[in-house]
Amino acid sequence: MFDFDNLREIWSTMKKNKLRTFLTGFSVAWGIFMLIVLLGAGNGLHNGIMYNFRDMADNRIEMWPRWTSKPWNGMKARRRIVFKDEDYYTLKYKHPEVVLCSATVTHSDTLTYNKEYFTGSSNGVFPDHAPINGIQFFPDKGRFINDADIHQRRKVIVLSPRMAEVLFREKNPIGEYVRCGHTMFQVIGIYHDKNMSNSSPAYIPFSTAQLLYNKGRGFYNLSFTVKGVTTEEENEAFEQRLRESLAKNHKFDPSDKSAIGMWNTGNQMRMFNNMTGGIILFIWIVGISTLMAGIVGVSNIMLVTVRERTREIGIRKAIGAKPSSILKLIIFEAILITAAFGYLGMVSGIGVMEGVDYIMTMSGANDAPTGGNMGEDLTLFRNPTVSLGIAVSATLLLIIAGVLAGYFPARKATKISAIEAMRAE
Repeated sequence: MFDFDNLREIWSTMKKNKLRTFLTGFSVAWGIFMLIVLLGAGNGLHNGIMYNFRDMADNRIEMWPRWTSKPWNGMKARRRIVFKDEDYYTLKYKHPEVVLCSATVTHSDTLTYNKEYFTGSSNGVFPDHAPINGIQFFPDKGRFINDADIHQRRKVIVLSPRMAEVLFREKNPIGEYVRCGHTMFQVIGIYHDKNMSNSSPAYIPFSTAQLLYNKGRGFYNLSFTVKGVTTEEENEAFEQRLRESLAKNHKFDPSDKSAIGMWNTGNQMRMFNNMTGGIILFIWIVGISTLMAGIVGVSNIMLVTVRERTREIGIRKAIGAKPSSILKLIIFEAILITAAFGYLGMVSGIGVMEGVDYIMTMSGANDAPTGGNMGEDLTLFRNPTVSLGIAVSATLLLIIAGVLAGYFPARKATKISAIEAMRAE
């Protein structure tokens, strides 16, 4: 067992060489400090990118019709594709990977209530549109479109917060009627929109919108979520099956990717995760390399310490000290230096990142708005903190580094014979 006499001896040795001990320890502290800061920055980058997609399912796919680019079965290229009801039911019932599904009919018009008006868009959607796009409601703000609204073609509407504010001021809109174009709709809900964006749409039942604005047939796009499609290969196979189904409905070449536009958030999520994962891996490599430079410094100092104490080691051996006791003494000294200064560097790094996170929270940077125009209102850096797992990993890394830093000099010390050691100057 290690006793306090050995600890006092190590402390005495460190006090005699204060500058050397400080500089050696500082290199370790700086290495772990930079590792924590870099990992916090990498985590902040990952959080910032993922935050921009927080209101969207990570397995969401959206499709819209375009123009064919290839001739097919006697039909010319540049033929416009128009979605029809059959496409929705094909997607919903013939592809088991599809979980939630919604079609959209978009119409721009002026909403009026008494003398107030608001020009915006009203999207006809299915009930699944809300969970697909992360649309949320406060308990006292009504509800979203439901199946009964679809089947009965009800004239009901869900407003955005900005629409409700402009049209009703301080009045509760739930149950009131607004005019959209030439049709009266009853307000059944106000969904949550933190940004209060003027471009956020209202929502009405898909069947009602299709009847009023699309002559009772067809729609503009499809959005849905999938399950069991996780890898890039599975995504490509699923997309190919999907294009083949739509090609059969619309008579175009299944290999013609120009006919149907497709946006797969799963592919983007994998791309971003791979990108941030690569960045974090690079940060670990750089950080550990910086830390190892400090550990090498500790090991070199321990070699110097062994050389300076060669005569002392010889005397210890001559009076019966076991090699294992000398080994433990030198290894523990190395662990003490690396652990003490390394822990100081780790705590400093965590403190700096927590301070940056606090400043960003107080300034509102951690709650940067999203939902504006493409390319606007985005955040690329958020919550640059390190997790408990990283702190534990860094601590274990320090302990391992301390053992390695002291082992080789200690091993050299145990191989010196007592007579040779006492002869050393």
